[in-house]
Amino acid sequence: MNAAKTVFTPENIRQTYTYDEYLALTDQVVAEKRTTGSRQSPEMAEYTRLNQYRMHRLDKTVKLDLDLQQLAFQLSTPQTWYVLTEAWCGDSAQNLPVIAKVAALNPNITLTMLLRDEHPEIMDAHLTRGGKAIPKLIAIDADGNELFTWGPRPAALQEIVWDYKKNPTIPYAEFQEEEQRWYNTDKTKSLQRELVNLLQMEGQIINDTERLGDSAQGG
Repeated sequence: MNAAKTVFTPENIRQTYTYDEYLALTDQVVAEKRTTGSRQSPEMAEYTRLNQYRMHRLDKTVKLDLDLQQLAFQLSTPQTWYVLTEAWCGDSAQNLPVIAKVAALNPNITLTMLLRDEHPEIMDAHLTRGGKAIPKLIAIDADGNELFTWGPRPAALQEIVWDYKKNPTIPYAEFQEEEQRWYNTDKTKSLQRELVNLLQMEGQIINDTERLGDSAQGG
């Protein structure tokens, strides 16, 4: 059975947010000196404040590559892009603005934000090496079939993170700074290339399915 059909059910989906609503929620919790989710501490509140700044900055500065724009425009299949996230997550802040800009290009894409800690069933079905890493993008078609997933970060950075976890040679705070420098140098290019590949594969799968349907009707 398709994993998406088993977990993306009304009883499992609680509070949802558009991207703008998620930004407003982040602004709200920053003003209240807290964050979203169950992990509340001054440190997590400070991460959230930094993420608020990063998201607002990227919303203004990110430019989508032309090939990514064209692929997004061409999507003819209505779909929902669910993103599991929390306001304290630095990787979410670096990647969500790009995902939101892509989704905004085509009315067939509905971008829906879900807070990870409020959606354990969905998160548990989309683990990364057994961990509840976010952000996690899951694209679902109108029939509830899973089209693709992405996350929690670009593949090149993910390898760096896994290497660090296997052999942490520097304090974690220093490693977090290295991650941010990676994002600043990459300028969202890796994420955009990965989204291009995912949308190309999605388009190929849909085309192949349509051809099979036409062949069956013709036979």
